[in-house]
Amino acid sequence: MQAGGNAIDAAIAANATLNVVYPFGCGTGGDIFMLLYDAKSDSLNGLNGSGRAPAAATLDWFKANGHAKMPQRGILSVTVPGVVDGWQQAAEKFGRLGLAKALQPAIEYAEQGFGVGPNLHNAIKTVLKAPWCHPSWRAVYAPDGVAPPVNSILRLPELGQTLRLIAEQGREIFYRGKLAQAFIEFSEREGGLFTLEDLAEHRGEWVEPLSVSYHGYRIFEMPPNTQGVTALQMLKLAEGFDLDGSPEAAQNIHLLVEAKKLAFADRAAYMTDLAHMKVPPAQLIAEDYINARRKLIDPKMAMTQIEEGAMTSAKGDTIYLCAADGEGNAVSLIQSNYMGIGSGLVVPGTGIELQNRGAYFSLDPNQINQIAPRKRTLHTLIPSMAFQERSSRPAIIFGTMGGDGQAQTHLQVYTKLINYGLNIQETVEAPRWVHGKTIENPDDGEVLQLENRFSTETMAQLRQLGHTVLDIESWSRQMGYAQGIVINPANGLLMGGADPRADSAAIGY
Repeated sequence: MQAGGNAIDAAIAANATLNVVYPFGCGTGGDIFMLLYDAKSDSLNGLNGSGRAPAAATLDWFKANGHAKMPQRGILSVTVPGVVDGWQQAAEKFGRLGLAKALQPAIEYAEQGFGVGPNLHNAIKTVLKAPWCHPSWRAVYAPDGVAPPVNSILRLPELGQTLRLIAEQGREIFYRGKLAQAFIEFSEREGGLFTLEDLAEHRGEWVEPLSVSYHGYRIFEMPPNTQGVTALQMLKLAEGFDLDGSPEAAQNIHLLVEAKKLAFADRAAYMTDLAHMKVPPAQLIAEDYINARRKLIDPKMAMTQIEEGAMTSAKGDTIYLCAADGEGNAVSLIQSNYMGIGSGLVVPGTGIELQNRGAYFSLDPNQINQIAPRKRTLHTLIPSMAFQERSSRPAIIFGTMGGDGQAQTHLQVYTKLINYGLNIQETVEAPRWVHGKTIENPDDGEVLQLENRFSTETMAQLRQLGHTVLDIESWSRQMGYAQGIVINPANGLLMGGADPRADSAAIGY
């Protein structure tokens, strides 16, 4: 921005830099989603930058090769990376300085090095213990066989060269040129299914965001293949209840958790690649449908039987960032490898860390999100914006990492901002909850996890309402890393909120 760029240029620059310095949350082999408000055209635009499964990825192939469930790591969990195409499309359509300028800070950090903090050191140390961590990843992030120590400098020259090539030659070198060829050769050595055509045919899509009204605001989310509809469903279900009092009161938490259960049951039954859905997404947030679903919520008792069943809670590692400028432009951006470092693979000679988003597919032929050739899997990534009713300018720019917890955090943040009047920093610092199966004990059923900053009285009351409550540590990363900007419509003042659960910052000038 200080070099004359706008919010779009700034968001791409920040995202590319995080690809370098935050490799346990995002990478150049991952996917991207953006909501972009362009002040000049007074328009909100959605960019779906998620990749597809290879053309050869069929249910029959996986079954014939001995897979009862989708591989969670390795080359068979990889989908086409969408981030590079997403950067270029956003830069060309709405940016001012061009992609090369936006990538320059990331190139410098990769080539000249950056400081290793405690979170990066601990993440690398943990990954190195995993049996699925591939030698290609170890060679880049632990060349001496151990995690780089805190306060050391880590250099990623191959990734720097890759970003330099993208800056010079654009997306074509990634999807059709030298980098694509390196990807395909590596995939073939690892037993993958990718062809050059799978990469060459990738193109992110500009899509129409979905929205609902909520207490004087219009809240926008991305359409499928994201879970944005799930967040909107929960908000509309909650809108019909009296949430007065404290956001930390057991009764209010109970109502929101019950809304989550219903929305996630629908997510399991209906949500996947839009081209493969059997129900139009708009039907799931229609007033009549929401009103009927809301009647299933008992204010005095937790539901134990939910139509269609609930999804397993998946642990996600992602970065979310947002940017706004003095001209009125705004960006809500989310990008991910999926599970931490993703597949555990780095394309040799390129520094490109490959996501494992394909692990989210199902191999059950009865599941809506079953794998299919060139299909996009259901995505947990959901950037968001909210506008005051009768206003065409954004009032809230928001998002969070956290896998299945993302939609639940959207529900909690928007209710705190709108129902309870908290400011954005108070909102992201407030204690949070997440409902679902735990990563550690997925067979134990769904539990309601609350940070232990909630009172013991609140937890006891939730148990009386029928919830299985598990209190976890304060400031837990399981609650996601929420970031946001609130814009004062009266004077345009930008107010940022950064989550202390992560290496986060709100920066303005």
